[in-house]
Amino acid sequence: MTDATHYIPIITTCFALWFAPQLFRRWAERRPAPHLVCWGIGVLVYAVGTTTESLTTLIGWHPAVFRLWYISGALLGGAPLAQGTAYLLLRRRTADVVTKCLLLVVVIASVGVVLSPINLALVEAHRLSGHVLRWTWVRGFSPFINTYALVMLVGGAILSAWRYHRGGGSPEKVAGNVAIAVGGLLPGIGGTATRFGHVEVLYVTELIGLILIYLGFCLNVGRVRLFLPVVASEG
Repeated sequence: MTDATHYIPIITTCFALWFAPQLFRRWAERRPAPHLVCWGIGVLVYAVGTTTESLTTLIGWHPAVFRLWYISGALLGGAPLAQGTAYLLLRRRTADVVTKCLLLVVVIASVGVVLSPINLALVEAHRLSGHVLRWTWVRGFSPFINTYALVMLVGGAILSAWRYHRGGGSPEKVAGNVAIAVGGLLPGIGGTATRFGHVEVLYVTELIGLILIYLGFCLNVGRVRLFLPVVASEG
């Protein structure tokens, strides 16, 4: 029997598929803008990951769906979004090199996920977990990739928020980057919870995290304004 929280990925998938086209449209208006391409791809990959979670909830565990979930979620859950931030913070040539290195690691890890035998004794009908991979070394790639994604996405957003604040930038951009930082952090917390068997935590943090990233995007591009109290000066 599935818990009500197991249906949350369906909502997350729909939200991601609504959000991603907005990023690609903005990219089309501002080309070249590699950060927007990476973010758009990142949100689409996000949707793929939550789609596999939805399928597992609705029809049960399947090896192909599991492997796609591990690649799109455990390996690529935050990496493309992090690369978008890399293109904003690093020189273009440096960001290109980092992208190639990251792709190489992801390809190697993905091949391992596809080829690894499955320990069917550990499979749960409506729950996804990397523990079922018999090649346990494959799971070692995930913390490496996700640590990089966490540092670049969350750390980059915090750095940007601090720069805007220090430089007297708009409060919307400060708040927007803070929202992106928190939104990028939450799925990582959920991913850690899955290692202890609490995959439902991941489903909740994925949805809230994506909503916060969307809010951060809207604040940064001026779609949302903060209504702050105005203090009259004396004199």
